[in-house]
Amino acid sequence: MEERSLRISGANTTFFSKISNTLTKIITPTKEGINSMIISIKRNNLLRAFEAFDKEDEDTEELEKKYEETYKLYLETLDKYVLNSIYRKANSGTATEFQRQALSQYYGIVQLKENEYIEYKYRKQKYLLELDNENIKIIDKEKLTNRYRKFYISKMDELYKRILKNYSVKLADNMDAYDSSKEFIYTKVFITLEDYIRNILSLKLEDKENKQYKDILESYQKFERFIVGKLDTKDNIEKNMALLEISRILFTHSLPLVVAEQCYLKLLKDARCLVQDTKIATKREKAYKMLINLIEDYKIRLLSTKVYWDDLKEREQFKQFLDKYKEIEKQKDIDFEEYIKQKEILFVKEDLKKLDLQKQDYTTLKKYYKRKLVDYGVMRELKNSATTNLCVFKGNKVNNHF
Repeated sequence: MEERSLRISGANTTFFSKISNTLTKIITPTKEGINSMIISIKRNNLLRAFEAFDKEDEDTEELEKKYEETYKLYLETLDKYVLNSIYRKANSGTATEFQRQALSQYYGIVQLKENEYIEYKYRKQKYLLELDNENIKIIDKEKLTNRYRKFYISKMDELYKRILKNYSVKLADNMDAYDSSKEFIYTKVFITLEDYIRNILSLKLEDKENKQYKDILESYQKFERFIVGKLDTKDNIEKNMALLEISRILFTHSLPLVVAEQCYLKLLKDARCLVQDTKIATKREKAYKMLINLIEDYKIRLLSTKVYWDDLKEREQFKQFLDKYKEIEKQKDIDFEEYIKQKEILFVKEDLKKLDLQKQDYTTLKKYYKRKLVDYGVMRELKNSATTNLCVFKGNKVNNHF
């Protein structure tokens, strides 16, 4: 009897399993259809509320409240879709590559919830909007695409600014200088800026009639050079230079000047190390030219706009540097080659002063700088009895051995 019972039990299990599998195949598409329909309804409600709120000539307080409510319901629906539909497909092994990646990204964002709630909150919204934006591309209805794009750009602008503002707050603990203990946050700042420029700014620039972004076209074209192909360390530094240029126009409040200054100091550290560590002469020379350009960006694009200085002596020193720079600028149209040479000499001298204040050992870079100054005739190379080279500025002795 026991044996017979086991056989019947086994048969029933197989039978119900087959029924269950069949029902899943029948029901799942239906659920997906229902999910899609609900998302469509919530999306349309959101777009109507956004379009009403976007009009400046109406009562915005009430419209803003309605917009926020419809946005919240829309996100909840998208979140449910991710959990129910994509998770089920991944579990059954029927998920597409895109859906598997989407689920993996979702879990990565959820892990932020416990320790980085603010970042989690904004990144989850960003993720859900990106997911639905991909769905709309698949639907491929021109009217819907155009309506959604305006909302999408507006909301993503807001989310990126809040994410960057969150990073700025974390970096604000030490405003004086680049802090190596926060290396991961600097990296996240550059990744977020690149993500924005690739996915949102590129959409804005498609609008040829919008002249609002005319000022960043040059910086954007610099960035475009690094979109394709494998990047080395030098390329990555130059790409991040372009990102910071754009950020000074688009994210002046989300990434205040004091934070942008720390980001520049991080790049200067990376560029100095690259010049110092590169053994191949031609590559080292290219890295050196990049470092000179970076010093100019930092000094002229950023420090020249700095209003508040904690150290008044440092401010006076920078004023003296800026006066010299402006004097050299006058030669630009008279003798361009001499202008480039004098500008390079100015930057090298200035950076030599800064190297003595750094914790890192830049002995090799100092020697490289001084060799440049000797080649330009700014320093003389004296040999003493111990065959040690001593560098001397014309008319001014330097205590550092070369």
